[in-house]
Amino acid sequence: MPADFGYIILILAFVSSIYATFSSLYGGYTKNSAMVFSGQRAVVAAFLFVTLAIVGVELNLLANDFRFHYVASYSSIALPLFYKLTTIWAGQAGSLLFWGWILSIYSVLVLYFYRKDYNHEMPFVMGILMSVLVFFTAMVVFAASPFELLAHPPADGRGLNPLLQHPAMAIHPPILYIGYVGFAVPFAFGLGALLSNRLDSRWVKTVRRWTVVPWLFLGIGIMLGGKWAYEELGWGGYWAWDPVENAAFMPWLTGTAFLHSIMIQEKKDILKIWNMVLIILTFTLSIFGTFLTRSGVISSVHSFTASSIGPLFFSYVCAVLIVSLAIMFWNMDQLRSESRIENLVSRESSFLINNVIFVGLCFAVLWGTVFPVISEAVRGIKISVGPPWFNSVNVPIFLALLLLTGIGPLIAWRKASSDYLKRIFFVPAIAGIITAIVLAIFGVTKAYALISFSLSAFVLATIFAEFNRGALARMKAHSESYFPAMLHLLQRNKRRYGGYIVHFAIVLIFIGVTGSAFDQDIKLSLKEGHSDTIGRYEIVYTGFETSRDAHKEVLQANVLLKINGKNVKTLHPQRHFYFANEQPTTEVSVYNTFAEDLYVVLNTVDQETKSASFEIFVKPLVIWVWIGGVMLAIGTIIALLPNKKEIEIKPVRKEKAEEEMVTT
Repeated sequence: MPADFGYIILILAFVSSIYATFSSLYGGYTKNSAMVFSGQRAVVAAFLFVTLAIVGVELNLLANDFRFHYVASYSSIALPLFYKLTTIWAGQAGSLLFWGWILSIYSVLVLYFYRKDYNHEMPFVMGILMSVLVFFTAMVVFAASPFELLAHPPADGRGLNPLLQHPAMAIHPPILYIGYVGFAVPFAFGLGALLSNRLDSRWVKTVRRWTVVPWLFLGIGIMLGGKWAYEELGWGGYWAWDPVENAAFMPWLTGTAFLHSIMIQEKKDILKIWNMVLIILTFTLSIFGTFLTRSGVISSVHSFTASSIGPLFFSYVCAVLIVSLAIMFWNMDQLRSESRIENLVSRESSFLINNVIFVGLCFAVLWGTVFPVISEAVRGIKISVGPPWFNSVNVPIFLALLLLTGIGPLIAWRKASSDYLKRIFFVPAIAGIITAIVLAIFGVTKAYALISFSLSAFVLATIFAEFNRGALARMKAHSESYFPAMLHLLQRNKRRYGGYIVHFAIVLIFIGVTGSAFDQDIKLSLKEGHSDTIGRYEIVYTGFETSRDAHKEVLQANVLLKINGKNVKTLHPQRHFYFANEQPTTEVSVYNTFAEDLYVVLNTVDQETKSASFEIFVKPLVIWVWIGGVMLAIGTIIALLPNKKEIEIKPVRKEKAEEEMVTT
């Protein structure tokens, strides 16, 4: 796409988003339906222009048009087609444009689904969404354009960062961005409810699914990022409390708190102020996460750009937070609830405690992430805050959350009697105690690991007991056998039991993470044909081989793995050298079992002595992290599906909405 045409498209997207913001907000305040309708058309126009810009950048990448700075910086002739297509989110300009494109898609979807509903709130909702798009289109027009031309184009580009040339990393950023950007929708509905003076629980019920979807995508993105780090970086782990990891984790935490908290507002019409604060924080942290990733203010293995847009981005983050809180405080009287939490021992109270812990955990992560930057700005000394600090602060908080995962959903609303608590929690408590005793007998002495495994057993027992209780009740009421009763139970109340599956997934992730307390790290040097023993494994180095293509050179070691004298698998750890970037990477090889992973990293190969050095990790239970991630996605999707009752009442709600529109 010609550069001039690309710039024109970006400017048209910018102007359309400005007009959509103004006409929507003005039309909402003045009840001017013509302005509202005009703003809706501008929303569609902005979407079309941003889409054209995305297509233009992709065409430039596919054409190897190195006249463009973006193409020359992140692509090359030898780069595989798949990675050329994904290069659009590899650099700053492309990722900012991609962020705006996803936002425009969300905006058009909201406009389509509620075109005949929420006629009071929708102008404000669209105005807020478009105001966010104004910022991102302004950034790609004035600060970081993907259509910037080079004075002296090279014959070939520098190519994509080799660390990004991994299937998980190719799909990780867009999934993560769908999560980041998606939180703009519940944020817009929250402020729209404030600005339109319609603060009943309707907006909360509406945004539940619009919150669950980005929460799910952000969670999947975090898991994919962990999988990439595990397989690509070669340090034996999947989470290092890296600033960019934390940037994605923080809005996921506050989003989780918001999802739990709106349940209380739906049921009891309380915590209105708290919920509004949570969704403002969640969206602000989403923008802040993009700022950390793309501004260059921090150093991270996950951050691949450095630029001067940091001050602009940070100013926008502050503006979003200040303006949003100002709107909330201006309408504070409307947010006050007449009802109160009646008893400390109740589901409402446990969920609120849960929320406070989530926010406290988020603050701890935020403080550890930004403290080095603050220290450098104030004292001129950059203090490193690493995993030991994060673990010492956050592990006790995580254990408290794990405990509440088992307690909260089972406590009765309003007030739970002591007899009820004994009946519900007696068996799970026994399960946790027995687990602790058995593990101690088998030599598990690490306190946090012992507590984590015991609490995991407690929570799993509460989940299984709840499924079992519901299935038995349905068997009695409908004369069904056990498994059909369980299936029908899930079908009738997908939201509740899907939530239990999500909690089950969280427990599996906790079990997998707790296994890291027993990791082993062994450095090994072997001559060809020689072997060594690590635990139950015999490691045999059988030689190496090299290969190359137009893109890279590959050095591969062959390692035969034996257990009890039997050949199990041949592992192929590698080292790659990419020509365009002149950069080496490590490609690990992993033997996975449900009990543990054997993780092999190739360090060096000495061709003269026919020897190779390796770093080998034995990582217990790590596979349960990935299984838990899959289960989390399954449970969330089940919870998103409508129940039969919701499908039946939907036409009634639509008729009421149309009647309200006619009356207005």
